[in-house]
Formats: sequence, C-alpha cells, structure tokens
Amino acid sequence: MKKIYLLLIVVTIVTSAALGQQADRSKFITDSLDTYVNRAMTNWRIPGLAICIVKDGRIVKMKGYGIKELGLNNKVDENTLFMIGSNTKAFTATSLAILQAQGKLSLDDKVTKYLPQWKLNDPCATQMAIVRDLLCHRIGFRTFQGDFTFYNTNLTRDEVIEKMSHVKAAYPFRAKWGYTNSAFLTAGQIIPVVTGKPWEVFVKDNIFAPLGMSNSIALTADVTKSLNRTAPHTLVNGQLTAIPYCQIDGLAPAGAISSSANDMSKWVMALLDNGKVGARQVIPTAAAEAIRQPQDLVGTSNHLNGETDFVTYGLGLEIEDYHNHRIVMHTGGVNGYLSSVTMVPKEHLGIIILTNTDTNDLFEALKWDILDAYFKLPFSNYSDKYLALFKSQQQADNDKDKKLRDTAAMNIPTALPLSAYTGTYTNDLYGNMTVTPGTGNELEMRFEHHTKMFVRLQPLGGNRFYATFSDPTLGKAIFPFTVENGKVTGVRIKVADFVEYDPYDFKKVQ
Repeated sequence: MKKIYLLLIVVTIVTSAALGQQADRSKFITDSLDTYVNRAMTNWRIPGLAICIVKDGRIVKMKGYGIKELGLNNKVDENTLFMIGSNTKAFTATSLAILQAQGKLSLDDKVTKYLPQWKLNDPCATQMAIVRDLLCHRIGFRTFQGDFTFYNTNLTRDEVIEKMSHVKAAYPFRAKWGYTNSAFLTAGQIIPVVTGKPWEVFVKDNIFAPLGMSNSIALTADVTKSLNRTAPHTLVNGQLTAIPYCQIDGLAPAGAISSSANDMSKWVMALLDNGKVGARQVIPTAAAEAIRQPQDLVGTSNHLNGETDFVTYGLGLEIEDYHNHRIVMHTGGVNGYLSSVTMVPKEHLGIIILTNTDTNDLFEALKWDILDAYFKLPFSNYSDKYLALFKSQQQADNDKDKKLRDTAAMNIPTALPLSAYTGTYTNDLYGNMTVTPGTGNELEMRFEHHTKMFVRLQPLGGNRFYATFSDPTLGKAIFPFTVENGKVTGVRIKVADFVEYDPYDFKKVQ
C-alpha cells in the first residue's frame, strides 16, 4: 500500500580504500550487517525487525532483531509473525496464475464471466475489464482511490465489490496506472467461483502448505491465535505506541497475510527457482513466470546520477532496472507494519525485510544497501540519508500541527452555533456519518463503517474545525464545513495519504 521511490546516490571513489570496498562488498553482509541494523533500528525507533537474504538457493542471512512489542522483553526470531500488507498481492496473483496454468481460467477472461454482479462506474470498463487488469492496477482508479471506505472497516468483501461501482474513476479505463486494493480483492473473489474454496483456503492449500510455510496466516482475524507474533506500532504525538491490529479481511487478497522471515524465505526461493523446491515443481513454471512479466508502465525512477529508468508493474509485483540489474519487488504497509520483498532473478538473490512500525523507511533503505553490496557498488548508507529526510518532514508536520493546536486552544467562535453542525451526513461511496456534541465546545464525528473510530472536532473559527482521528494512522486535518443561506450543507473530510489521497464530500441530510 505504501510506495517509496528512491533517489539513488552515486558516490565518487577517490581513495584506494574506497576502491577496495567497491571491489569486495560482500563483507557488508558477513561483518557489518548486524551493526548497521541495530544502529538503524535505534535511530528509526523500530521495536522489531526480521530479515532474510537468500542467494543461489540457500539462506545467507536470517535473523530477528529487537522485540515483538514495546515494553515487553519478547525477542523477535526468524519465525515471528509480521503483517506483510501488500506483499500479499503476489500470493493472490500467483494463485490466479496457478489456475490459468491448470486450465481452469484465463487471465484474459472478462471479470464478469466469474462475477456478473461486479461493475464499475463506467459501463464500458465493466464489460471490457479482464482478470489481468485487476492484477496490474489499470482499471482507471487513482492510487488508493476508495480505500478510506474499504480499508479497516466492517464492510464484507461482497459489499466492497458492490461499492466499487460508486467510485468515479479518476482516469479513463486502462489509460493510467493507479494502485487499486479493491481490484485485488475482486480478483481474489474469482477464486471461490472457480474452485469452490475461499481465497484464504486456496492460498493455504496451494502455496503455504506445499512450501512449508507453516506459521503463515492469511486472515487478520487469526493473527492473535499465534503466540509468536509482533504487535503493530506507530507514532502518536511523537511517542512510539503499540496499536490494535487493523482488520482488513474485507480486503484480504490485497493485504491481509501475516508471515515470518523463515516462511517468506521459502516463498522467495521458490519464485527464484521458477516454482521449484528441490526437485518438486510446487508452483507451475508458467505461473511463476507470469507474475513477473511487465504489464503496465508505472512511471520513471530518476537517479541522482542522471540515469532515468522505467518502472513497470507485473501481476502483484513491480519490475524496474537498477544498475543494469532487473529488480522484481514489492512493498507492504498496513497499520503498524512496513515490509519489502526484493528479488533479482538473474542473480538468484532475494531480500526480505519485515518491521513492526509504520513510521520508518529502513525497510526500503536497507534493501538498497544490501543490493549495492552484492552489485559491488559503493556504500551509500541509505538509512541515514532517508532518516534526515524523514526527520525534516516530521518537523514540518509537527510545526504545522502545533499551529493548528494553538489556534484551536484560542477557542475562536464558529460562524454558526455548534448545534448547526450536528446531524447526519452522507456520501454516495462511503455511506453515513454523524456529528454530535462533544466535550465543551467540541464536536464528535462517527462513521458508519468505522465502528471503533471517532473524530474529535475543535473549532478553528468560521466553519473550519481541527480534526483528530482516534485511529492515529488516519492522521489529523482541517475539516471545512460548507454553508449556504445560513445553513450547513456539507463537510469535506480528508484522511492521511497513507490510506487515501482523495477527500470525501459529505452532504448534510438532517
């Protein structure tokens, strides 16, 4: 769900010592990696991390670092579970590619062949869309479009699919790439139509079990049943805090899997060997190859050395060039977790990084420093560079938030009595939301499909309110109410970009 495009830094080599380091960077893995990770985890305030590096069919490094939950002395090991977020998508794409290899469907079949009830806002797009379109993000939605409605809510999978028809696509069908979680849910719902098995059962029977991924869990509802699991963490007013697991089983095929470094090593090694585990062909070769074939252009990656490379998307995997190496990779982000999975097929190299906080860029920075070591490139220390950028952005956000809090503390009168803003509001895509009196001169907002979440509204003067979500991952924002002829007619709501970029306009109905 979270995408980070990196600026790749070329360091001028001016000393013989540096030249020596460039010639043999393998020592970074064997001698320096533990020091790098431990230092970076402290700097980034990451409670727990697990890493696995595979090369030429064997595990080079697999280790857990830190703790499962802040305040507890439960150490992370190679079998500790982390939510992997959108790294789930490659499992969904592989499942459908397996069914194609078995002759049970074609990725070029129309979606409505299997889900006749599915439709988009554009009738032509509904009729033209094929399964492949769902798996490479080209149905016309903007990145994350609709996710505030679909993500971590009480909607069922069928209800999410129905609501997709209420999304007014930002782009014409197949005109532009846009990362679409609900499309992957739709693809996953084709599996029970073809096989009679729910997505989570098919993944377990056809991928987890044959690969020996015995600790992996497909649904967030089952995470708490595992004794060896991490807790999710995020920053709340600058303090690292454990938070509840997000409930995204309504979008499960897009991001619900929890796994460990050990289990993910089996997955990555199988993909690097075209679906084989030893002499056994666990995943059909055609399926393993299908998911990493470019389907759509994402954009370009601009490196600081002036090099510009194309970034493409396969089926649940991103493909790009890096120093003449073809990299197949994906990231994953859900509340309290960030992860990355990276493969270099020609080098038979795989890198898995799992973290239990959603406020770090180490999960990305570390993989690039590992890749540079294997490619015999100079050491860039991406962690420090990303940390400097992160802290700068964090300070800017904190300064902006302080100004809003200071303004709210002034108790500036609203343009209308507070009671004028209370009532029921509706949005065609989301559904209903209510505004009720809060404490003192505050209001409280509650949403139909986020039953455990509320928003605290503090007046900023006029018709604007400072909004603080009880779920910290949804962020803080200014909510402006619209007024016509002295009456409140609606409000614009915006959640954190981590969830969705687009705002929602709610109309007052009573």
